[in-house]
Amino acid sequence: MLQSDVGRGRQTEIYLRGVGGLRPTVPVSAARLEAAARARLSARAWAYLAGGAGSESTMTENAAAFARRRIVPRVLRNAETRDRSVLLLGRRLPAPLLLAPIGVLDLAHPQADLAVARAAASLGVPFIFSNQASVSMEECARAMEAVAPGAPRWFQLYWSRSDELVASFLRRAEACGCSAIVLTLDTTLLGWRPRDLDLGSLPFLRGRGLAQYTTDPVFRRHLRTAVDDPGAARPPITLRSVAAALEQKARFPGGLLRNLRSGEPRAAVRRFLASYSRPSLRWQDLEFLKTHTRLPVLLKGVLHPEDARMAVEHGAAGIIVSNHGGRQVDGETASLDALPAVVEAAAGRVPVLLDSGVRGGSDVFKALAMGANAACLGRPYVYGLALAGERGVREVVTNVLAELDLTLGLAGCTSVADASPAMLAG
Repeated sequence: MLQSDVGRGRQTEIYLRGVGGLRPTVPVSAARLEAAARARLSARAWAYLAGGAGSESTMTENAAAFARRRIVPRVLRNAETRDRSVLLLGRRLPAPLLLAPIGVLDLAHPQADLAVARAAASLGVPFIFSNQASVSMEECARAMEAVAPGAPRWFQLYWSRSDELVASFLRRAEACGCSAIVLTLDTTLLGWRPRDLDLGSLPFLRGRGLAQYTTDPVFRRHLRTAVDDPGAARPPITLRSVAAALEQKARFPGGLLRNLRSGEPRAAVRRFLASYSRPSLRWQDLEFLKTHTRLPVLLKGVLHPEDARMAVEHGAAGIIVSNHGGRQVDGETASLDALPAVVEAAAGRVPVLLDSGVRGGSDVFKALAMGANAACLGRPYVYGLALAGERGVREVVTNVLAELDLTLGLAGCTSVADASPAMLAG
């Protein structure tokens, strides 16, 4: 868990180690962190983890939106002691920060979601398990429990074309101790991502990012039925496509040797492609979730205030303002720009979180000042994972929390509740 003065504590730790000639495990600067991760990762991994939609103007605008807002500190306010805790969905959290769901984390590091889960648990920061994880939610939950019993975790849901599978995911999330469901609405279709397209690379075709599916009893049962898609295209038979087929088998439960003669790994990929995801969703479909889970459901991907009002009217327990990190629609509005209108529409009836573009503690402060109850951190922790596994994730998240703590104090705030629109210019 976090110490009371995490900002100065982290500074002191780094500087004292520096006296002995030691540097931080991962770069503290967001730009150098990203550059170091890019140098470490393969071209395919970097394209998937760092890339965006189209010209990537939405990613650029996410960063620009934060840059446009300037913090206006207040002085002589006795900010010696700062309370970073927040109450979110009935639970007191040590800081207004969550780790966003990001799929296919084994592209960054072999420990993938497990490393992130352990780091998050050690800091008391909620980890939102990805629907496209490399490790099942049950394994991640066990890893978190081993570090800190009761460590907070949520589950991200992509609504499959199979309601039976959706219901199974919900049951599993409840059973493994998740305390909320994050229904992601901005990815009912896969965005146009040139970096991946230029490389002809989609990790799911190699059996990556399918752990929630291949460990699900409903999905496994569905594998017994052939996918009804007689016109489905097949890859050309080359050494690379053979290697991809072997990778599918290696990543399917049981491992390569057991699956060499099995058709299930290929069937799993085909079944996933046929069932992901469901662009026909409508507001009334949310009733299905209410009847199949007791957990609060937050809607992720809301950018329009009218959608925020509709979310509240249809019983959403929270809203996550997000453009999926700029990965779905090129030229989309920045999440931070959309935040104030969504907060106004929600009118305090449900918590509003901010996702997309957060790179440091000052960004979290700006989101709080604009009305968010908390913020989600995404790519930076993945870069830490790529460079140093669990320790890299822990250092990145600690650095963000340390900068947030210092920004609160330097802005004259004694708690996150003190951050307000009056403290921002631009």
